[in-house]
Amino acid sequence: MRFHRALKLTAVFYGWKVVAAGATLQMLYASLLGQAYGSYVVLLKREFGWSRTVLSAAPSMQEAQSGLTSPILGWLLDRFGPQRIARVGVVVAGCGLMFFSQVQTPLMFYIAFLMISAGMSMSGFLAVSVAVVQWFERRRSTALSLASAGFAVGGMVVPLTVLVLETAGWRWTAFGSGVLVIAVGLPLTLFLRANPEEMGLLPDGIDTSSEEADQLRLARLSGASGDFTLAEALRERSFWFISLGHASALFVVSSMGVHLVAHLTQSQGYSLAQASTVVFSLTLLFLVGTISGGLAGDRVNKRKLVVVCMGMHCAGLLLLSHAQGVGMVVGFTLLHGLAWGWRGPQMTALRAEYFGRTSFGKIMGASNVVIILGSVCGPLIAGFAYDITGDYRVGFDILAVMALLGSVFFILARKPDPPQRRPYVPHAAGVV
Repeated sequence: MRFHRALKLTAVFYGWKVVAAGATLQMLYASLLGQAYGSYVVLLKREFGWSRTVLSAAPSMQEAQSGLTSPILGWLLDRFGPQRIARVGVVVAGCGLMFFSQVQTPLMFYIAFLMISAGMSMSGFLAVSVAVVQWFERRRSTALSLASAGFAVGGMVVPLTVLVLETAGWRWTAFGSGVLVIAVGLPLTLFLRANPEEMGLLPDGIDTSSEEADQLRLARLSGASGDFTLAEALRERSFWFISLGHASALFVVSSMGVHLVAHLTQSQGYSLAQASTVVFSLTLLFLVGTISGGLAGDRVNKRKLVVVCMGMHCAGLLLLSHAQGVGMVVGFTLLHGLAWGWRGPQMTALRAEYFGRTSFGKIMGASNVVIILGSVCGPLIAGFAYDITGDYRVGFDILAVMALLGSVFFILARKPDPPQRRPYVPHAAGVV
């Protein structure tokens, strides 16, 4: 008994192992395909001669699939736990990558991408977020930021993936990536335990014999924990304001991912190498911002921090849209990169803070249906504005307005009152 108690006091809290596993999974996906897809596009076009429309449709399909299936996936994660769902997802994603290595037609290409997308959805951001939220309350923003940092680190590993692509070819790289996802991903999913209670632990590593632990158990038993069901969350205006604000943020971020390099090279006259330096700097600032933003989110008001970040996105985009020199581009890079990183962890942590962890998967999944509109429509609208005007200025000004609108949505997203339920009253046996 003494040894067991000493072990609980000295061992690393298991929740941090969940974070490490989630970060590694996201790094794996980002480095092998998520942020390396642009390099695949060049090689696929060279071999097959497919149009940009054919090649760009795949990421759009991926976004649409992710958004439309999120409510079902959220229910599955709450019902069966992240570990089981992620295990299936890793296998599906790995098999999809191996099938991708054999494609000969656009139809095969789209089938492969749907497999990869489904697998990564089941074992990627949403699954990791659900797992981390269950294990942390006080340090939730920090934990989510460290898990999300895997995506940024993955982006910095992309040059290694590109080197393999150039050396071994895209088919062998895709097949090897599939094998690597299964070989590394399956062991990682073992750490994504559903919640601390199933291991006899409590969130944040709270001592199970403490008075605080007794209060937590009583609150959960009596229904006074403040956790919302999906139906209760959907009735709250804050759910919709957060979802619309998040959609506004992704409207901006996804557009930058598609159009930033083209704007810098075609409209601003920078070389591809200089534009790549801006992209690398953004990724680095995103990583720094993600980690520091997580630490800040556990100490300051998350909603107010997000409002500031959306304002930074707006200011950065206006600098980029009307840039007259390198100084304004640097200003955009600093504002957009840090805002991207600081805001990211708060998106998930804010929902968990408002609606609790009991139905978090279902609530996050339902919210994703709204969010996906931003990530799908943003690049299309910015591209359409360019086609009409021959310049990115109008499109980027629209993005700045959307960022400002997102700030308003988050200002309105006040924390809801806990749901009113009939209290549980404990009584002795035989007492009515």
